[in-house]
Amino acid sequence: AGNEKMRQLLVTGSMAVIRFAEPGSTSASPWLLKLLERKPRKLAAVALANKNARIIWSMMTSGEAYRQPPVAA
Repeated sequence: AGNEKMRQLLVTGSMAVIRFAEPGSTSASPWLLKLLERKPRKLAAVALANKNARIIWSMMTSGEAYRQPPVAA
């Protein structure tokens, strides 16, 4: 389902993000760190790719620029 090459690129990019995600890191989102505690890295990469694809789709359809989510204090 969907474009195989696009899916491959999204998952590869997600694996790169996960490779450098460490607890206490400011670069990794709390959502991703919690996911990595519960799930294997490859499954987390697919979940992150899915999340990124949804964000990209939303930006493309609305024409809106990316907005960084607010950081919880």
